[in-house]
Amino acid sequence: MDVFPLYFGIGKDHILDIGQGLDHILFVLALTVITRPQEWKKVLILITSFTVGHSLTLALATLNVIAVPSAFTEFLICLTILITAVSNLFVKNVEPNAPVLNFWYAGVFGLIHGLGFSNMLRAMLSGSTDLIWPLFAFNVGLEFGQIIVVALFSLLTFAALEWFKVKRRDWIMIFSAAIAGMALMLISERIDQL
Repeated sequence: MDVFPLYFGIGKDHILDIGQGLDHILFVLALTVITRPQEWKKVLILITSFTVGHSLTLALATLNVIAVPSAFTEFLICLTILITAVSNLFVKNVEPNAPVLNFWYAGVFGLIHGLGFSNMLRAMLSGSTDLIWPLFAFNVGLEFGQIIVVALFSLLTFAALEWFKVKRRDWIMIFSAAIAGMALMLISERIDQL
């Protein structure tokens, strides 16, 4: 059986499954909420930065080069969501240059998110001699899933801003506050597991 479609599907489904991928969906939305729907190139760069970051630690952790306790990783992932969402609340300039800090968040915090994927992937790949192709396929699937999430959110944003005339600053504040609140709930659940 060809491993690429299998691991591509697993990566895509991991992001699109709200039960499994909620924390990653929230992070991607927190990263991109301050961009305009027509800034799709910037959005693609943001989520690709995230993919590059988590691909690196995902590969290192899956290959057992680095190891971080999963409970601590899950806590840190929630913390990255909270930091990103809260920082959006303080963005004064919502013009095209606003998401500069989020590019840093995407890459650096992506490193933490990669550790979160690694436990599942390591279990799936145990005993396998070829890790590169499954890792690549999984990451491409994750990127594809993230693009779907961002595309749907961009449509929602476009409708809110253009059809319902929601002010862009209000949209950013509402979504960022909601994401921050959800991150706090996830943190409170995971802090007990540390």
